[in-house]
Amino acid sequence: MEELPQPRATINNAADISVIVGYFVLVIGVGLWSMRRTNRGSIGGYFLAGRNMVWWPVGASLFASNIGSGHFVGLAGTGAANGLAVAGFEWNALFVVLLLGWLFVPVYLTAGVITMPQYLKKRFGGRRIRIYLSVLSLFLYIFTKISVDMFSGAVFIQQALGWDIYVAVIALLIITTIYTVTGGLAALMYTDTVQTFVIIGGAFILMGFAFYEVGGYQGLYNKYMMALPNKTLSLAPAQYNISANCYQPRPDAFHLFRDPLTGDLPWPALIFGLTIISTWYWCSDQVIVQRCLAGKSLTHVKAGCILCGYLKLLPMFLMVMPGMISRILYADEVACVVPEECKRICGTEVGCSNIAYPKLVVELMPAGLRGLMLAVMLAALMSSLASIFNSSSTLFTMDIYNRLRPQARTKELLIVGRVWILCIVAVSIAWIPVVQAAQSGQLFDYIQAIASYLAPPIAAVFFLAVFVKRVNEPLHRLVFSLRHSKEERVDLDMEDEERRRKELRQQQGVAENGTVEHVMEVEAPPADQPQGSLRRFMAWFCSLGGTAANEPSVTREAEETQHLPDITEHPTWSHVVNLNAIVMMALAFFLWGYYA
Repeated sequence: MEELPQPRATINNAADISVIVGYFVLVIGVGLWSMRRTNRGSIGGYFLAGRNMVWWPVGASLFASNIGSGHFVGLAGTGAANGLAVAGFEWNALFVVLLLGWLFVPVYLTAGVITMPQYLKKRFGGRRIRIYLSVLSLFLYIFTKISVDMFSGAVFIQQALGWDIYVAVIALLIITTIYTVTGGLAALMYTDTVQTFVIIGGAFILMGFAFYEVGGYQGLYNKYMMALPNKTLSLAPAQYNISANCYQPRPDAFHLFRDPLTGDLPWPALIFGLTIISTWYWCSDQVIVQRCLAGKSLTHVKAGCILCGYLKLLPMFLMVMPGMISRILYADEVACVVPEECKRICGTEVGCSNIAYPKLVVELMPAGLRGLMLAVMLAALMSSLASIFNSSSTLFTMDIYNRLRPQARTKELLIVGRVWILCIVAVSIAWIPVVQAAQSGQLFDYIQAIASYLAPPIAAVFFLAVFVKRVNEPLHRLVFSLRHSKEERVDLDMEDEERRRKELRQQQGVAENGTVEHVMEVEAPPADQPQGSLRRFMAWFCSLGGTAANEPSVTREAEETQHLPDITEHPTWSHVVNLNAIVMMALAFFLWGYYA
């Protein structure tokens, strides 16, 4: 059998390598700096960044956590194959992210929760619903977000460096694991802010090169409909019986709203069905909500949501349209239809639309800027994966492991969280071949296909929990209409908390002294401290050690975790954020109407 040609290494010069090294130095520096700004030895400090984040890291982290390498590869690939409509997934979020800041977050803050399953436990009082949502969320993280981000990042590195896809995946995971263990949500949010600047700046540069090459927007509009894979069609044997629909651009490629019966993305589904999925993702997903819970105040959370909304306007122009341009410039490769030819070009027989964005980088960018674009892809990948790893570790540790072993100490829980990350990474690697072959090689379609089955029931439960107080017995400050209530509330999960505290006291010999304690904060100072400089550094680096002097007191921990943020707002700043929300919605309506 003839040997298949391997992609050539194109990022192998001093300029590109210098840019990539500089990027890693910057990110690691910001990560180390941010580690010193928050007490990582406390629950509130480690999982919620001390609830002290201002609006710009909140907004940037929301955007960076959402925009992974799967967006660059997936949005560009689907845009190359089907046109503009896939951008509707991004623009739908402009409205839903405002629901997050204005309606959902105030309830989560007054409920005093760290995880979304914990909120449902408080709201409805059942133990099974907390475990069920935790397991389902972890399932979604593994089989959609983590797998897709790893695969798409590997596709880019494979095209740029010529590495085997599994070698690329392992290399990405090593980098991301190191990045994740820098410790705590604060480190992730500050580095996400840096990643956002890198992502947007690099993507704008590539967009400029792409539009220049194709002759501007008018050139894109005129040439896309003629972007046919002539070479692969001439090689197609008669037995393939390839339909014209497989290689011809869609006639409605430049329309966001498509026919409700024959369209690939019918407009009713894009407006109504997608809103349900977006509500699940933006308003009840742990990765997203955890960043809002870290906000300094409700006004900062709302301003962060607005910033994220403005940034979500960009993927249409930074990812979808460049993907369409890639089809114009490299139709024989990006739009290939003959299975053997596609296998030769990109390693899969179902199509090569996923290489649309990497192909632009490799072919159009000069030395130095190619390294910048690899840094952009790594920034998108690392910010997304690190956020998912952190949130999935929070879910597993707080809602599952801590339920199975309530007497576990904080150090044990931190170790378990890191071991869990390794487990979900291993499962995700095993799932990559399925992702690679799914949905005609269009990654974004794969993500939405999985989420469309599981998101609606979760969204419905959270919607009823937050807005319909008659669903269950009254619980003050757990529904939107009672968010300002000052009435005493007996948490429905208090029985579990009391039982766990009792077990901890029995195990550790802590006497009953009448103070309010949290299950994870009742911990004796470690008996033996790490010996040697390296072990002390690793203990500090992973927030697994400390001295008795540095251990947070039970009282201080209780105050930090039990303190409910004040959701009252300064009238002036409240008007400012409300006005910005109106402006953003007006701009969104204009763009929807223009491209409808």
